[in-house]
This record gives sequence, structure tokens and C-alpha cells, in this order.
Amino acid sequence: MNKTILYARVSTSEQTSDHQLEQATKAGFQIDEVVTDHGVSGVGSRLADREGGRELLYKLRAGDTLVVRWLDRLGRNYKDVTDTLRGLLDKGVTVKTVINGMVFEAHPRSAMERAVRDALIGFMAAQAEAQAEATKEAQRAGIDHHKAASPEKFKGRKPAFDRDQFKQVVALLEAGQGQSAIAKATGVNRNAVIRIAKNPAKVEAALERWGV
Repeated sequence: MNKTILYARVSTSEQTSDHQLEQATKAGFQIDEVVTDHGVSGVGSRLADREGGRELLYKLRAGDTLVVRWLDRLGRNYKDVTDTLRGLLDKGVTVKTVINGMVFEAHPRSAMERAVRDALIGFMAAQAEAQAEATKEAQRAGIDHHKAASPEKFKGRKPAFDRDQFKQVVALLEAGQGQSAIAKATGVNRNAVIRIAKNPAKVEAALERWGV
């Protein structure tokens, strides 16, 4: 029996999979199953490399319908999205979008319909990648602006000890002294001693950023 499967990719800052299901239902789709990827970027990962993506590709069969809110849910990389879509269509899976009600038929009725379908796939995949690049550029510009306006904010927390104290702590740790005894001997907070013990390179980098 053919199925209609909704694929919902949700990054940490975007709407929930429940919201995407609600949108699809309101648009008139009767969803048999939902496959979700949570907290996954569409830029840095291919659909086939995601846990939910692999499950989706395994479950879809000829005659099934894949529903996505928009093609950017599949990914934001032009080549990955176009390859994925064409692979699904060749497999006999029809792909539909909730936004604008786009339909990519697995079996177009004519060569003209196939040409239009393939042209739309290319255009929409390119649009998804362009939007991702624009978002990244805006984020970089915002970060650069805030760095210039408040440089100390991006240095992280300023260490409450200086480099000499750091070196004393490291030396005592290497000598096998206990963390409480080191804190008492050096005047460095015990929690800071623990952080130094766990990752001295990270703490030293923080001292370098602050010029301590």
C-alpha cells in the first residue's frame, strides 16, 4: 500500500516538526508517517548522511509520496538536493511541497512536463543554496559588527588568575598535588584548578586572548 511520508528537518533555531506536520495537515495532506531530523543543518550535511534521511530513503518505495514543507528541508546544497530529488523521482516517488503546493511527478505525462519539472528542481535547489549563503553572510557581518563594538564579549570569561598562577597550578598538578591543596597554595579558585587540570591548553588560550 502506498504511503505519504512527511520529512521534517528541524535545526535548533527553527520551527518544530509538530509545526511542520500541522502545516501539512492544514494544507490538505493526509500524512501516514513522519520522519524527522532534529538539530541538523541543511548546509553541512547530505540527506543520505543524516539519521532521519537514511531512514527516509530506506522507507520510500515506488508509488509513495514524499511531502516536505519546502525543498530546503531536504538540504541547502544545490548538488545534494538535485541529486536526491532526481533519485527519488527515478525510483517512482512523487515529491510535494506544503508551501506553494509544488508537485514533482515521478511519471510526467510528456517530455515537456519532464523538462519543466527538471528546470524547477534546479531553480529551487539553487534558491535554497543561495538563501543559505545569504544567511551565513548576514551572520558573519553581524558577528563582525558586534566584535568591533564589544570585543571583550567575544573573548569569553576573563580568567581570575594570571599566567604565573596558571604555571604554578600546572606544576603542582604535574607533581601530583590534590586540587584543594593547589587552590589553597596558589590562591586560584578550586573550580578554576579543575578546569586547568581538564584542559590546560584551553585555559592558556583564554589567558592569551586577554593578554594576561
